[in-house]
Amino acid sequence: MYEIEPTFWLHFLLLLIILFVLMALFNAILRRWLGVEKPKAFSHNHVNNQHKKIDWSIRIFFMTLIVLGFFINVSRPLGESYLLLEPWFLLFGLVFITEIVRAIMEKKYAKNPNAYIYTIGQLVFILVLLILLFTTDFFGMF
Repeated sequence: MYEIEPTFWLHFLLLLIILFVLMALFNAILRRWLGVEKPKAFSHNHVNNQHKKIDWSIRIFFMTLIVLGFFINVSRPLGESYLLLEPWFLLFGLVFITEIVRAIMEKKYAKNPNAYIYTIGQLVFILVLLILLFTTDFFGMF
């Protein structure tokens, strides 16, 4: 019924490599152009203590919403779940909101005045890339 094509993993790996290279190039060019230092990999990079508290409040809210959404959607008939409570939708919302909050905090409190432009640029690039991937059916790979 649901079979994976023989070339699925090859296409998937190729797509991930292309996305990784595009994002790395975009970030490097934008960082150099704006004079922003490279953030640590896999860290939260909070601007100050207030940003840390707000960020963790947003994360806890979304974790709670994901758990509640799971229980609500499981109790619904198959195929009639609420889109706004789907985990993938909530994760996109979490990333978008935390990055917007980061940009606001960087605009107000960061030492480098271009840091918020870098954050907004990253967010817009990722959103454009995701929209492009979904509208082109992953460039016809899947």
